[in-house]
Amino acid sequence: MVKKNIVLLDIDYFTDDGEAVIRLFGKETINNQNNHVIAIDRTFEPYFYAIPYDVEKAKQQLKEINLIKRLEKLTLNNLGEQTEVIKIVVGHPQNVSSIKEDIRKLSSIKEIYEHDIPFYRRYLINNNIFPMSEIQLQGKVVEKSKCLPNNPENVTIIELDSAPMPGDSKFPKLNILSFDIEVRSPKGMPDPEVNEIIMIGMAGNCGVEKVISTKGTNIQYAEKVNNEIEIIEKFVETINQVQPDVIVGYNSDNFDFNYIQTRAKILGVKLNLGIDGSNLKFIRRGYTNAATIKGIIHVDLYLVMRRYMNLDRYTLERVYSELFGEEKFDLPGDKLWQYWDSDGQPLKDLFKYSLADVVTTYQIAEKILPLSLELTRIVGQPLFDMTRLATGQQIEWFLTRKAYEKGELVPNKPSGAQFVERKGKRTLGGYVKEPEKGLHENIVQFDFRSLYPSIIISKNISPDTFEGNITIEKDVNNENLIFNREDIKYNISPEYGYKFIKEPKGFIPSVLGHVLNERVRVKQAMLNTEDPMEKKVLDVQQQALKRLANTMYGVYGYSRFRWYSIECARSITAWGRDYIKKTMKQAEAYGFKSIYADTDGFYAEYEPKKMLDDD
Repeated sequence: MVKKNIVLLDIDYFTDDGEAVIRLFGKETINNQNNHVIAIDRTFEPYFYAIPYDVEKAKQQLKEINLIKRLEKLTLNNLGEQTEVIKIVVGHPQNVSSIKEDIRKLSSIKEIYEHDIPFYRRYLINNNIFPMSEIQLQGKVVEKSKCLPNNPENVTIIELDSAPMPGDSKFPKLNILSFDIEVRSPKGMPDPEVNEIIMIGMAGNCGVEKVISTKGTNIQYAEKVNNEIEIIEKFVETINQVQPDVIVGYNSDNFDFNYIQTRAKILGVKLNLGIDGSNLKFIRRGYTNAATIKGIIHVDLYLVMRRYMNLDRYTLERVYSELFGEEKFDLPGDKLWQYWDSDGQPLKDLFKYSLADVVTTYQIAEKILPLSLELTRIVGQPLFDMTRLATGQQIEWFLTRKAYEKGELVPNKPSGAQFVERKGKRTLGGYVKEPEKGLHENIVQFDFRSLYPSIIISKNISPDTFEGNITIEKDVNNENLIFNREDIKYNISPEYGYKFIKEPKGFIPSVLGHVLNERVRVKQAMLNTEDPMEKKVLDVQQQALKRLANTMYGVYGYSRFRWYSIECARSITAWGRDYIKKTMKQAEAYGFKSIYADTDGFYAEYEPKKMLDDD
């Protein structure tokens, strides 16, 4: 029996004798040496839920369906209501897809839930473990495993006898390697069927800074090989030697790895880059294919930057300039082949350009990845996925984890008809007052802190707390809603009259409240510490929590969101408009005349003379 603590980097599953087996990829850090570990866990089983009309009748009907291993009766919350459900356990995730429609059609079944949660994500959620954090393993070290066809050398393989336990949550030190390719393409856009790879640049914090090429004899950082085959082989060899935790590129899903894979296939080169000796693969993520390497996290920074920054264009040069305030060494892309065909200084400039690409890519990763890492450790899904998930999807997986913790059923995604119906509904945005023209003096800014998250929490806005709406009447000033005495137990939204119960606390407000409280705690810890590194880490944590909280309100109105509620979305912005207009009116009574407003704040010009005259 052996016990090990590892940083969890990657997760997937393998099929053995018809059963799904989880594989965990991580590293054990001892004396600054990284020992890679692959853990095999056979203890976890796929499942989903069914809500029955009649539990006993449903059990009888379900027992007649093949592929079901066992049934369990549970009670869970379903949008605020305690509901009897049947947990349906199967042997393989594919079995869920095979039987879910048959079960849905049973006369005893009202609806099925959580049938579309991927097996590996369910494993992370149920075991309360987080990628990029430490986990504790217990099991038996083995030399070979049927779940690892290549049985890699220099990797410890452990067959677990129980599920892993959460460990230390400190930031792990990651070995990061960036890469980029250059192609000779004199006739426009590079075509991997025709145009050869002439350079592969690599750089990072793991002792590598070079450009692999068939030229560059007199260039210090050039590693000269004989042909394109050897360029790709040397690239693979370097990754296998370094074994980085993270490999980063810029548009590497769409271009670099795609190009390398096609050229390798044409040239007969193996791309066995994985820690387990497996080849580079592409898997579907969202609307595109993503390059994946087992045990090494591939991050395409182009996708990350499009989510984190609002720019006119997202070239590597533009992003680097925005982040660092300086220009990256650049050459015209359509002329690179001419630099390659030249000699002397033009060729040296091409090498300089290739190295600059990977050095700046690494610098961007070093600056940006900490936020993605922290979000990964909060949301609890793999970094590979997190860098490719839209913000709304990140929120959804965060809530899915919290739903399991709180015994809540996760709502289903909308059907086609539901999606179309939702798409037709609109929500008014925040209040905007156009700027008053002219030169203004004595300007004061008023700003609500976390306006929309605070409204969600204080007004208990959640799909499970919504209970219809009142009949809207206005008072004599046509401003305030009039409602009956029994409505006193509700928070009632302005404009719409939507009712939200005050108690108990709704699912999303309770989760969001925890996020905001945690951010306050982290910010206080920032103020209390004098350690610059600790302060930096805490700042990243509070930024991640802020991003999570500020995004959560918007997804209520997102048509594909599991917790979609147009009533919630409309109520949040209605209360926001109400608060800012009332605040502006109150400020004006004290001599602050508003000259511009937008959503959660406004600017006002102080006019003390006017206030004194009014008195």
